[in-house]
Amino acid sequence: MNKPLADRIRPTTLDQVVGQKHILGKGQILRNIIESGNIPNMIFYGLSGTGKTTVANIAAKAAGKTLYRLNATNASVSDIKNIVKESEGLLGQDGVLLYLDEIQNFNKKQQQSLLEYTENGKITLIASTTENPYFYVYNAILSRSTVFEFKALMPEDIADALSRAVEILQKEDFAHNPIEAEEGVLLHLAEKSGGDVRKALNALELALNYTSPDKKGIIHLTLDVAEQCTQKKVIQYDQKGDSHYDILSAFQKSIRGSDPDAAVHYLARLVAADDIQSICRRLMVIACEDIGLAQPNAITVVKACVDSALMLGFPEARIPLGHATVYLATLPKSNTAHLALDAALYDLEHMDTGTIPRQLQNKHYDGEGKGVKGQHYLYPHDYPNHYVVQQYLPDKIKDKTYYVPGNNRQERAAKEYWDKVKGLKQNEDD
Repeated sequence: MNKPLADRIRPTTLDQVVGQKHILGKGQILRNIIESGNIPNMIFYGLSGTGKTTVANIAAKAAGKTLYRLNATNASVSDIKNIVKESEGLLGQDGVLLYLDEIQNFNKKQQQSLLEYTENGKITLIASTTENPYFYVYNAILSRSTVFEFKALMPEDIADALSRAVEILQKEDFAHNPIEAEEGVLLHLAEKSGGDVRKALNALELALNYTSPDKKGIIHLTLDVAEQCTQKKVIQYDQKGDSHYDILSAFQKSIRGSDPDAAVHYLARLVAADDIQSICRRLMVIACEDIGLAQPNAITVVKACVDSALMLGFPEARIPLGHATVYLATLPKSNTAHLALDAALYDLEHMDTGTIPRQLQNKHYDGEGKGVKGQHYLYPHDYPNHYVVQQYLPDKIKDKTYYVPGNNRQERAAKEYWDKVKGLKQNEDD
């Protein structure tokens, strides 16, 4: 009874593993590798509770290798060396498979220490990570490993695992107490687990252990009990991990795409994770990057909403944050201002843009040796419409155009105004 349910019902064959059909289905590559018994170095990438450890266990068994487990959170290089020493004895005569969980917590030097042993064949490495391995795993290990992504489990997949768990518990722990699950209970537990089968199993175990049998000895697993055991839905979210940036990316792209429904959905995920700082920062960026000159006052409105949210804190902060989100999603969009700046920054980086024109420099005296005296700056406010033709860009890029007005009412109006002013001035010059 003391062993966690997730460990007690852990699949021992690939057919018992739920989900991951894209890599473990009949004819899929990872299944073929495991069934061959010839296991290469691999990296399993995906959310918690999606079967990475389970599949590593099955792979080690199929290969006939002794399985060692380490967690990079608390393991060291000396632990790896000790495994290598043991592998030189009887336990390692068929080879050793090291399952290194959370490999992203090993620094570069620690990861490099694995190379010697994986290259000489003393260790077959299966590393797992919840982070993107292309960002967190040392390139030399990546180049020697095959990466497999474990996707979040669907509620139906998790419900299948729960059904299997009920069958096992019925035989082992509740042999004298029949279990009757109300319709929809297992699916409810699955939906509340956030794609993590381990969390769903923990909730099931809690519900069964603390539900008293009725007079006939039957344990009724009701929806009410299930809801009490899963009072808050699990959100797969790590403020330093991929899920954090995935949600923020989806949030901004939904606003940029003028989809208020999707925008508030991803806002809800961020609110559920209590990540007020990331929400506020991203809203401020969106106001300038994606709304921009189409509605210049957007940044003022959003700043007011952000200040209100930070002052209020959750749960009330969700109100001004929702206001800002829907407001931005329904505004016209323009990225012309920051594209203009990015183009100018690119030119500064990649070409000689020349010196600032003399009339714009902060100089009022040229020295006695200069043939031409004076700055010759034309002060626009001294001219009609506060405009006068003169060169502002350096000579080398004097004909460059960085800002191209967007096709929205605000920028069209500004363009029409300046086309009129500059056109009138040009006519006067003619």
